[in-house]
Amino acid sequence: MSRPTVARIHLDNLRHNFRLARERAAPSRTIAVVKADGYGHGIGRVARALAAETDLYAVACLEEAIALREAGLTQPVLLLQGVHEARDLGVCEAQNFTVVVHDPQQLAWLESGKARPQIWLKVNTGMNRLGFAPGDLETTRDRLAQVGVAVTGAMTHFACADDEHSESTARQTEVFDQATAGLGAITRSVANSAAHFRSGQALFDRTRPGIMLYGGSPMLGCHGPALGLRAVMTLESRLIATRELAPGDAVGYGETWRACRPTRMGMVCIGYGDGYPRHAVNGTPMWIRGTRVPLIGRVSMDMLAVDLSDVPGAAVGDTVELWGENIPVDEVAVCAGTISYELLTGVTQRVPRIEAGNQ
Repeated sequence: MSRPTVARIHLDNLRHNFRLARERAAPSRTIAVVKADGYGHGIGRVARALAAETDLYAVACLEEAIALREAGLTQPVLLLQGVHEARDLGVCEAQNFTVVVHDPQQLAWLESGKARPQIWLKVNTGMNRLGFAPGDLETTRDRLAQVGVAVTGAMTHFACADDEHSESTARQTEVFDQATAGLGAITRSVANSAAHFRSGQALFDRTRPGIMLYGGSPMLGCHGPALGLRAVMTLESRLIATRELAPGDAVGYGETWRACRPTRMGMVCIGYGDGYPRHAVNGTPMWIRGTRVPLIGRVSMDMLAVDLSDVPGAAVGDTVELWGENIPVDEVAVCAGTISYELLTGVTQRVPRIEAGNQ
């Protein structure tokens, strides 16, 4: 019998979330961001599910773009980090991949080479990761024009869009608007997932929803369902043992939890070797037989323990939801001191991804 730990992927919920992003972005057009293996859901699976919904995908790197072609997708693809070697520019031109240029080295490769893929420029509006200084955009555009390379778009990335009280997003938006005003009729893009939920936020021509497509909240202090988002991944396993603890009995490595009363506990067949966070604290919720139950003790590589006191009928073989429809992944992330992005992309390859409804 196979190990009962699986990630069920709900593609109808993925499409619902994309349509919500598109609705909130209108009249801007929406890009499907499928990087990091579709945020852990399977890049080919999610891209095919959205093929009738979007006319442009976004990925981080060339390898991910090629994976889309290998999955049979023919839509244009935007490479958010551009290329890492000059020779890859020719592949991008041949495959209809649009390359984001953010660094003088990438600019030099285009000037010295023969490949002429479509180009977007990235502008550093204050996050200070990647991008040209705002005052350098027009000069960069002109240098590319001199060698026959047309700039068709410009983008930036927000640092604090998840914080409704931060003023930095408004500042970045203004810097971007002014910096790109002289670039002519190009496509402009600023909006990550969080920007879709900011009242009055300028979204320009294209938005780039990522985590919201997969049901995770992009906003501080808010879970996905409160924003109308639906969980795309249900991470589940089963109870594989139960036992009765006496007061004073400890559970797991380091004895970080100890029973203060007679307690029925259960062992669940999942651990940090599957991507469940080892640093989840005692009390992190799970779902068994329609009831929330708490994590007790430290998460091990292949298993973890739960308190079954509130589910007296729980038995070996019962399904346990670690996150999904009933337990928001954002809530688990808070309990683990992280974000839903890390949890979803961190589910390991030994956990099969199974489309909901398929066995």
